[in-house]
Amino acid sequence: MNCNPVSTLGFLKIWITKFLLTTNMLSEVEAKELLSFLTLDTRPDVKGQATEYILGLSGNRDGCRYLQTKPDFLKALVTLTTDPSIAIVKDCYHSLINLSADETMHQLLIKDSDFIPMLFKNLLDPEFMFADRICTILTNLSRHVKTCKEVFKAMQKQEIGLAQVVDIFCTEGYNKQASLHYLGPLLSNLTQLPQTRHFILDKERCVVQRLLPYTQYQASTIRRGGVIGTLRNCCFDHAHHEWLLSDAVDILPFLLLPLAGPEELSDEENEGLPVDLQYLPEDKEREEDPDIRKMLIETMILLTATKVGRQILKAKNVYAIMREFHNWEKEPHVAAACEKLIQVLIGDEPEPDMENLLEVEIPEDVEVKLKDMDAKEQEQLEKDQEDLLNPDKSQQCAGIVRMM
Repeated sequence: MNCNPVSTLGFLKIWITKFLLTTNMLSEVEAKELLSFLTLDTRPDVKGQATEYILGLSGNRDGCRYLQTKPDFLKALVTLTTDPSIAIVKDCYHSLINLSADETMHQLLIKDSDFIPMLFKNLLDPEFMFADRICTILTNLSRHVKTCKEVFKAMQKQEIGLAQVVDIFCTEGYNKQASLHYLGPLLSNLTQLPQTRHFILDKERCVVQRLLPYTQYQASTIRRGGVIGTLRNCCFDHAHHEWLLSDAVDILPFLLLPLAGPEELSDEENEGLPVDLQYLPEDKEREEDPDIRKMLIETMILLTATKVGRQILKAKNVYAIMREFHNWEKEPHVAAACEKLIQVLIGDEPEPDMENLLEVEIPEDVEVKLKDMDAKEQEQLEKDQEDLLNPDKSQQCAGIVRMM
């Protein structure tokens, strides 16, 4: 494509200035001309200005809504991920990360039959330098069940097994140019689906055992949180609770140790704990991320939904650790979760026909009341949290990744 350097760059600079100074989007004529620059054979400097403009659009809600009406721009971005310019490819992937963070864009993105297969193809390449961006896009796209099913379907069509994803995740240095930490949240999202939980909980595969050490992976909160989210989701399948808590897996110390602190317990209390939690050193630190702490507690709450789970957690003296944890915890929403677990641990056993709490049928009117109570409790927790936070502290939406 032959471009007049003055007129082309001039137009692009006017559009970028327009975007920065106003909320008005491009006219149809301007959009058509901009699209003509988003091709592989456009001059690099012109193409770079154009992708930079799209990146700016993708970084805010209005821009995403505008691009939602322009599917040709999305196709152009996907095409330009194969551009020889690293800077242009980087801008394109960052734009796709931003767009995938917007739930309203999901259907449009997965509608492109080549998009998700292209992502997985590059993810499996151990030398692909943008693999971390791909992990982030797939994580964003799989947050909701509907598009998570589409991601899983694309994996099956390409004959990419969950075993491959787990192998890549557990292979240190698989890609020398990417950490692949966001494979953790991707696995967590995929465990919304029963097929993924069935794979991870397969007793012959030992997948859970491979993932457990990452509950204490200090190099990355993202990877650590992703694995704990995966374990939590798997604990919804109550038929596996006894196996998970048995010596074959021994999940409990991996959930409990990050919540344990340096507090001194009595000899009797120590002896009742799993071996890995007995007589911890004075410099023992707890998990630093409050959301991860809450997920660890929620996982144990799920394990107490069955009689065998409650019996084991009580026998392993989990209460002693959680008592000290509750005294230490400052985050209201985490403390509230801890209180629920403690109530189960010190409470009486339910009636014989209600021993499996995940199978108990709740009357509709009671369910409505419980949801109302939960909503009020959540509202109060958010208010308490807001009171604790510095009002100038920036907030981020959990589970959504944006880049600028």
